[in-house]
Amino acid sequence: MSPIFQRLVRFRDDQGLIRYGEAPNDKELVGMQVPIYDGDVPWNLCTSTQKARISEVLCPLPSVPIIYGIGMNYKRHIEEVKLPIPQYPVIFTKPPDSLAGPFEDIPVDSSCENMDYEGELCAIIGTDCKNFIKGTHDPLDYILGYSVGNDVSSRFWQEPPQSGNQHGYAKSFDKFAPIGPVIVSAGAARIKDSIQNGDPDLQLRTLVNGEERQISRTSDLLFGISDILEHLSRGKTLRKGTVIMTGTPGGVAAFMQPPRWLGSGDVVEIEIEGIGKIKNRILI
Repeated sequence: MSPIFQRLVRFRDDQGLIRYGEAPNDKELVGMQVPIYDGDVPWNLCTSTQKARISEVLCPLPSVPIIYGIGMNYKRHIEEVKLPIPQYPVIFTKPPDSLAGPFEDIPVDSSCENMDYEGELCAIIGTDCKNFIKGTHDPLDYILGYSVGNDVSSRFWQEPPQSGNQHGYAKSFDKFAPIGPVIVSAGAARIKDSIQNGDPDLQLRTLVNGEERQISRTSDLLFGISDILEHLSRGKTLRKGTVIMTGTPGGVAAFMQPPRWLGSGDVVEIEIEGIGKIKNRILI
């Protein structure tokens, strides 16, 4: 598919109306006057002649059918967890209520301990996809665009006694999946030359209270977009609006010595070049 936008921002304007607009490359979006699109979902927008001022940047998706996370998908992260290289993508899910905006506070339930961050490149499905075949199908026919995400995790609920070695529960609490600040199409000027087979080669950085914790390039992914689409769509449909969090690099709190868990009030910033930055405060 070829979306009509390059950098799609969903925002509240001065009148309190929720709009979609074409975001500039500026890092500070609030206060910018931007061209707006008609429509209420990102994959079904039309151009208009209107403009509006951004008062508040919202999550670029109003809702999702599901969020898929890919575990152990950066080579450096696999090295730090000291586990065998997986033969297939490691999959877990986050429910729709995990979705959060790029600058929202993340309230943490009192049962959640050992809080961690995971900076991730997100791929947004724009066309229903089933039985994708790597090397035969073009992933960009199904990818609406890319965004920045944080796979917020309570490592307490990921430990085997509590989880039975399942990842999903630890990552499925409300607002544990902030994404944004925009959705960038594959044709956007700042990333189109970095994409090969649907995989952008971009720098990803995660900071906690201004301290760099993760830095990598997305080219360090073990399984690329085509591998993930083939695995996730095998015998089942990926619905448009689905978010795929493609994995996190090394440098998460759990594998620091000693672990440096997030505390209440900590601010996590995740930035991917050519896309933008999300910034969320953890409230425990």
